[in-house]
Amino acid sequence: MVSIYQTKKKTNLPQHAVLDVQRWDHEAQGISTHQGKICFIEAALPGEQVQCRIIEQKKDYSRAVVQKVLQPAPARVKPLCPSAAQCGGCQLQFVAPESALQLKQQAVAGLLAHQLKVSALPWQAPLWQAPLSANSSGYRRKARIGVWYDKQSRQFQVGFRQAGGKEILDIPHCMVLSPVIAPVLSVLRKTLPQLQHGSAITHAEVLDADGQAFVVIRHIKALADTDIALLKAAWPEAWWIGEPQSDEFVAWQPDTPQPEYRLASGQRLQFDATDFIQVNAPVNQAMVAQAIAWLMPEKSDQVLDLYCGIGNFSLAFAPLVAQVTGVEGVANMVQRATANAALNGYSNCSFMQGDLHLPWQGQPWSRGNYHKVILDPARAGAAGAVDEIVKLKPAQILYVSCNAATFARDARVLLGNRYQISKIGVMDMFPYTSHLELMALFELS
Repeated sequence: MVSIYQTKKKTNLPQHAVLDVQRWDHEAQGISTHQGKICFIEAALPGEQVQCRIIEQKKDYSRAVVQKVLQPAPARVKPLCPSAAQCGGCQLQFVAPESALQLKQQAVAGLLAHQLKVSALPWQAPLWQAPLSANSSGYRRKARIGVWYDKQSRQFQVGFRQAGGKEILDIPHCMVLSPVIAPVLSVLRKTLPQLQHGSAITHAEVLDADGQAFVVIRHIKALADTDIALLKAAWPEAWWIGEPQSDEFVAWQPDTPQPEYRLASGQRLQFDATDFIQVNAPVNQAMVAQAIAWLMPEKSDQVLDLYCGIGNFSLAFAPLVAQVTGVEGVANMVQRATANAALNGYSNCSFMQGDLHLPWQGQPWSRGNYHKVILDPARAGAAGAVDEIVKLKPAQILYVSCNAATFARDARVLLGNRYQISKIGVMDMFPYTSHLELMALFELS
């Protein structure tokens, strides 16, 4: 019998709905119910009544965007940034940072209490420590600035991607950029039209390295010497670097220093534009200090630092313990961490490259007798790695996470292997956004 393919009938989505927002989820989306199932609402606050448009219908849930706030919550404020409605950088300009932090913490605590089935995890419990936060403006020390040349209008767009799209939104000023690097927007906007090959520039990485500005210009073909001279002259206080290819950096001044930042205890960490660093310097300092305070390192301790990056935690612990072993998946960052240990005169640090999500049997770092383990994975979490960590039976495990959902998944493994959470707290590394980092101390019972 011949089977004739028939297209599925399109489901007509309801255009509008009036919903009461009950709470936030861990991604700062409003939660309500619509037609008997959960509905996630962008840009809605708990306690509000909103008119919204349904943009997605699934079997178990739907998604919506706010069209009009009918009954605003007390926490709702007028955005300070005039570009907030269009810019994809800050999703939460409509709520005061202090209120947003409290709501985000409540949402994360609710997720963990549900996922981990631990009744002792309400957000008010003594288990939860005070959140770490800093100024909500001028905090970002690293950013990517998009550049788009419109051939028809012969105009440059300089800024960030629009919310929900790939187009570059022209931003005259960004309130979350560090004052050291904030001039990059006006400098590029003024200078690009003067360049011979300005349309070859696709974006710029801008860095605040402890008060010194660096700009890495990414371009798809060679720039004229006059172009380079114009850029340097437009912002002489900054160090300019070119990147014509993804793996090649060319310093445009012969004496260009290596970008670096210092930890509160004095250690110097050098890095490249492509290296991961925590973009919020004050919160990073507080996070490292809290890690030391919670783990209480002793001179006899052996510490394993997983997903160690350029050595942010490793170098802070090095003078306090007998040995630090760092493991990282990216070869360049392993080299940078090794160089940073030498830069600071530490001979008790060793760094290795490896895929931590694969079985560790036979790997050199799996043979240590570690008293304390630190892990700071990416948003995907530490699936596989936590199974290997429990085999080492360290007395303490400090888990730093940027994704509460994957943290909950990994925490279940630790809780199922005789570990208990003794401390937990959040870190507002990205004010005005839905992101929230957390730190938890697991101890072997």
